[in-house]
Amino acid sequence: MDGWVDGRVARQTDSGRPAGRQVSRGVCGRGFQAAAPRARGSRLWNALVPSAPHTGAGSGSGSGSGSDDRAAMGFPGERAPGPRVGAPEWRGDAQARTRRARAWAERGGRAAAALWQPAPGASGPDDGPAAWRFRAETLRGGGAVEKPPPGEGATLWRSRLKPPAWRALLPPPPLRDARALRSAALVHAHARGARLAAARLGHAQQQLDGQLRLLLRQRAATDRRLGHVRAALQLNRQGARLRGLRPPAERVPDKVDSMMTWEKDELTEMKRKMEVDMEKSEALLKALASCRDLLDTCYKERLQAVDLMNQPMDKVLEQAGRPSWVNLSRIPTPRTQGQKTPPVDPAGVYTPDCARALHDARRLMLESRDLLEEMKEGEAHTRERQQLVGGRVCSTLAQKMHETVELKEKMSLALGLVRGTINRCSKYRQEMVTTQGLIQGPLLAGDLQTREKLDRPLVRMYQRHLGSQLPEAAHLAQGAEKLQTSISQLDKTLRQLQGQGQELVRGIRSKQLGQEVDQRAIRLRLRLGHPGVHYEQARRPVSHWDARAPPRATAH
Repeated sequence: MDGWVDGRVARQTDSGRPAGRQVSRGVCGRGFQAAAPRARGSRLWNALVPSAPHTGAGSGSGSGSGSDDRAAMGFPGERAPGPRVGAPEWRGDAQARTRRARAWAERGGRAAAALWQPAPGASGPDDGPAAWRFRAETLRGGGAVEKPPPGEGATLWRSRLKPPAWRALLPPPPLRDARALRSAALVHAHARGARLAAARLGHAQQQLDGQLRLLLRQRAATDRRLGHVRAALQLNRQGARLRGLRPPAERVPDKVDSMMTWEKDELTEMKRKMEVDMEKSEALLKALASCRDLLDTCYKERLQAVDLMNQPMDKVLEQAGRPSWVNLSRIPTPRTQGQKTPPVDPAGVYTPDCARALHDARRLMLESRDLLEEMKEGEAHTRERQQLVGGRVCSTLAQKMHETVELKEKMSLALGLVRGTINRCSKYRQEMVTTQGLIQGPLLAGDLQTREKLDRPLVRMYQRHLGSQLPEAAHLAQGAEKLQTSISQLDKTLRQLQGQGQELVRGIRSKQLGQEVDQRAIRLRLRLGHPGVHYEQARRPVSHWDARAPPRATAH
């Protein structure tokens, strides 16, 4: 409200007389009221300033009998005929007082008129009534119509005038009530603004709390998946350490080793990515917590100005036409009109701290949504990828174990063949040794029979001639030598067969140990790779098992 009162005083009566004269008469008193109708001229100033006939010391006397009668009756302001009786000093003193009184009256009228000022931008008193008259506008179909000039003010349709709106600079009589009403309106507007700001801040705080719970829940799920990934890495290391206990013949790099190396690289990459997500979520949690605390502080400050809350916060936001100032993915409200966001005012209810808190809350909500989606997708992708990699490694280990069993069976068949050959060769050697003994005969000459002796009578009679020698002894010696040579070769073959049998036994044992190692690795992965096993259980070392110990059962 500019000035003392916001009322418009430039009103006119039905007769076309400006209301300014009436107000001036009411303000300046009776003397000004009597002088106001005598105002002349077209300007408002002449209408407000009193105009009285100036009479000086040298003014002429009135003419006619009427003047004489009035003078004789003693009317004031009329000079009596004849010479002056009063002293000049006395008359000059009276005239000086009269002039001073008229000057003060004119000054008071001007001061009273100065107490009324036109509204900013309106036509002033110097514009005159010419600017207040209606203006004629030509219509399209022909003819003209008079319209009042634009702007504020009272429209006098009978006089075809529209004076501008003037405002008083003096406090009116209902100033106390007006100030009380204005203070009540200001307090009510402040309370409404504080209630709306508190509702918005409280709703933003609730949304941040919900986002914090979602982020904490997703963070717990990501932490569990990270624990499974770390447990899988620990299983990978334990499996590599366990497969390192195989015999040297089984430590040839194969596809299982390459698959385990690939699994280690994949799990390491998953672990690194999930750790980065956990760090991002931790930083975002701290930012959300600090923003929530700031919102709570601003919310409590706004509530201090609202003692009585006659409706819930949701109803306040519904009346405002916007349920949320943070959630941008809300359903559009059907209300087309609502309370806009109040301007930022350091001394008002919507301070820069509140605006900054809501701006940070909106930004953090968007960031948390993006991070939640990223963490959900990453956790699902990690779970699927981990299951795929673990399944491939387990299938590769199972395939290697089946191949080991197949090779062990083939080696067992070969060992059986070698042992059968060794048995047959041993029997054949025994027969050859027996044949050699039969060919050589008994050790004592007394044990020889007559037909076995080389100097029997028949042979001595035949060998009496010089050229007749029997080759019996040479043939016996040659046969015995051949048998000895065959026995020696058979012994060498038996030694080679026995060596091959031992190699097969060692190979079968190595294959058996390799099979047990792979089987233990598969069982370890299946047992500790269960979702219910936590990371601390997976960190425990493998059971003490010595690969150099003999197997439980050896295939023969």
